[in-house]
Amino acid sequence: MKVIVVGGGPAGLRAALRARELGASVTLIEAERLGGICFNKGPAPVRTLARAARLRHDARDFPAFGLRGSVPHVDIRAVIANATRVAAHANEDLHLTERVRDAGVEVIDRAGRAHFIDRHSLALQDGRRLQGDRVVLAVGGFARKLPIPGHELALSFDDLWSLGALPSRAAVVGGSATGCQLASILADFGVEVTLLEGAGRLIPRSDVDISRGLEAAFIDRGMRVVTAARSTSIGAKDGHLRLAYEKDGRAQALDADAVFLAVGWPGNIDSLRLEAAGVETRGSYIRTDEFLRTSVPDIFAAGDVNGLSMLVQSAALQGIIAAENAVRGAHRTYRPHIVATGSFTQPECASVGLTEEEASADHKYIAEIVRYEHLPRAIIDQRTDGLCKLIVDRRTGTVLGAHVLGSYSAEIIQVAATCMAAGMDVRQIADLELAFPTFTEAIGIAARQAVRTLGLEPKEWPGNFEEMPALVPRRAKM
Repeated sequence: MKVIVVGGGPAGLRAALRARELGASVTLIEAERLGGICFNKGPAPVRTLARAARLRHDARDFPAFGLRGSVPHVDIRAVIANATRVAAHANEDLHLTERVRDAGVEVIDRAGRAHFIDRHSLALQDGRRLQGDRVVLAVGGFARKLPIPGHELALSFDDLWSLGALPSRAAVVGGSATGCQLASILADFGVEVTLLEGAGRLIPRSDVDISRGLEAAFIDRGMRVVTAARSTSIGAKDGHLRLAYEKDGRAQALDADAVFLAVGWPGNIDSLRLEAAGVETRGSYIRTDEFLRTSVPDIFAAGDVNGLSMLVQSAALQGIIAAENAVRGAHRTYRPHIVATGSFTQPECASVGLTEEEASADHKYIAEIVRYEHLPRAIIDQRTDGLCKLIVDRRTGTVLGAHVLGSYSAEIIQVAATCMAAGMDVRQIADLELAFPTFTEAIGIAARQAVRTLGLEPKEWPGNFEEMPALVPRRAKM
């Protein structure tokens, strides 16, 4: 069997390698270099920028720890060069392309955009034509532009890598995870930042306590946050940009040296000529069923291009599932359930499972919160602007969701996700002997609060000093 995989990001790489493991002959086509947005312009290099921003932010705390020194100056060219080094690591140091080829996959990289001739045939920009029995589309997505006058004056995450100097003032339009990360990085680099979001709160799909907590932290850091605001135009005026927007029915405007848009991530479908293969779309994404099949049974779509879950970890799993179903026949479904997410803002935030709003639709539940001002490690690090929240089913003791705001959130949430995936109930989580003093302890403390609330153990106090009743204020229960 011949399988053609289009796109060399996490979904495409996993699909190509898994299809080859299963005995298929595989050709992997990548428009640029292997790794996709993830390695080359996305999470890996952006996290490197966030690390630099975090180091500068932490320098402000030197005096509190008896240290002497000034807050570092940002050499943005050097910062970007370091992030670019990380982006190159996958190909230059890990020899990604060579490793994939060594696995028996034919790799055609820097091939430009491929497009369908028919359901089994694709053409490359250089005129080559490829035929396969199955096709896996893993072409990812791109940053959307707002359809407003002057949108061409705005920048996106992609434009970070060509910055020659930091703007003094920046407006970031879009308060979901990407926009919040960008705003946070710029603020820590010393830029005066205004963050606009169309919904009534930041990261609107997140749990409300995380959203409100993040907004409060941003404002406390000096960032201006404007929610329920609709951007209407961008114009040039006296050497700077003017962003016009509407809020509460009134026209308003702000001046900035740069406007960044983080307003969506549509699929890269325009150049594929899907109509030639008969593949149906859903808006700007390819429509798939639970087996990741498109409307054409021999063609599958994995990763951002199907719009199911715009996350690296989801794309990687979908690539594996799409490959198995392509080679072995449709037998394995993709149903997002326990997907841990993390945003590298300051403070960080992370989530897994249901939000409290989602839980209220189908469950009787309790919500337990441990605030970081009562957590020993947070007090040690002087990072008390955070919380850990567990949402637990009243009847079964199952953890429905976990949400964390504060230092190391993206690492902490992995513990909650692992416990949920293993089917552990809240009493089993409460009995975990987690290291002290750590931020991850908050999960265990919240679980023990839930155990007591649900009456799953005697009410005698266990005696651990970090759990004294006065230190763990409780949330009202549903």
